[in-house]
Amino acid sequence: MIKKILITLASLVLSTQLVANEMQEHAEHESFYVVVKALQTVGDDVDHEGVTLKGDTGYGFGIDIGYPIANGFSIEYDFSYSENTVDEPIESADATYMTHALDLEYTQHITHEFGVFVKAGFEYEKEEINDFNIDNDSYGYVAGIGLEYVVAAHYNLLLEYEHSTIESPRGDSIDFGVMYKF
Repeated sequence: MIKKILITLASLVLSTQLVANEMQEHAEHESFYVVVKALQTVGDDVDHEGVTLKGDTGYGFGIDIGYPIANGFSIEYDFSYSENTVDEPIESADATYMTHALDLEYTQHITHEFGVFVKAGFEYEKEEINDFNIDNDSYGYVAGIGLEYVVAAHYNLLLEYEHSTIESPRGDSIDFGVMYKF
């Protein structure tokens, strides 16, 4: 698990070195950004020790902190917290999830106001379902695609779909956020 984190971090550091010249050109024009977002999880069915757990739709919030490096690429740290209800054959329980991710994102602006983006990265998830005595730490990969709309000089609106390789009743998420560019 730690090796995966170190490999991901090393890959991101090496990729930033490859575009170091462009970074200096863009450093004068772009700085870091913060995205505050509301999210809806879609739920998923997973097998846990021979029992099928069915995750319902859930809700949560998150924050992304990113830094543009060059030519539409950014490095981003994502955090989210979400809750949903998980059903097993006999009973239901409340579940909470905290996720952290380190992503590489690429944004392509179609017009001055409208852009599309894709992102991929490494993710850690803390899952707690106390009524079922489940307390898991999981690692995996995350990929996302989304739309970005400029509403003012420093503000953008975002709509994003994120898929995670971590198998949990949380499932994928749909995020709606407001970005502030410093």
